[in-house]
Amino acid sequence: MSYGLSVYLVDLALVRGAIGSGDVKLRRMIGGRFKQKMAQADEWFEDQIQDGAPPRYEALRAVIEGGPFDKNFAFQYGYAYQMICEFHGRYLFNNHFSPFRGAWLEEVDKGFEQLGVKAVGVKAVYDTPPAPIPSSDLPCYGEWTVEACREGLAQWAASPPEQRDEVDDEVLAAIESCVDWMREADAHDRGIAIFMA
Repeated sequence: MSYGLSVYLVDLALVRGAIGSGDVKLRRMIGGRFKQKMAQADEWFEDQIQDGAPPRYEALRAVIEGGPFDKNFAFQYGYAYQMICEFHGRYLFNNHFSPFRGAWLEEVDKGFEQLGVKAVGVKAVYDTPPAPIPSSDLPCYGEWTVEACREGLAQWAASPPEQRDEVDDEVLAAIESCVDWMREADAHDRGIAIFMA
């Protein structure tokens, strides 16, 4: 099975603030913008919905209302939160992480460590979504704050070219992609939200 990352440049406080906000206007705007995408998701998860999972729009409603959540179908709330991030944010190019197999994220983080970059890591995607959204296997979620991105950029800048030459070419290319994300975060004073599915 292969996985992929979806990476968004976002104001982390803004998207976290949507959880439990009760903002009906936001829910309706997201519902309107992603109407077709939600219909496709409901078709994709038809069996789970027949077994009691909320349709995507109802999952979005629960996230914005702060519950109630059915932990048996936690994946729907994770995808609803991803829609909030997509609505408020900007998708970042991530060709080195879609698709990937096996321990690729661990390999990239080892490359980061080899270069002395400790402020960020792609394994952050194994964190849990913001409370009170229940955690699920997929989508996985992680985030990098703008402060972590700035620290990561400084650590990257401190790694000499000869040290970078010692890193596997594919791993280095993936790291350079992450550096681009951090530069975007720094330039726009935003954080990074990362989903894996």
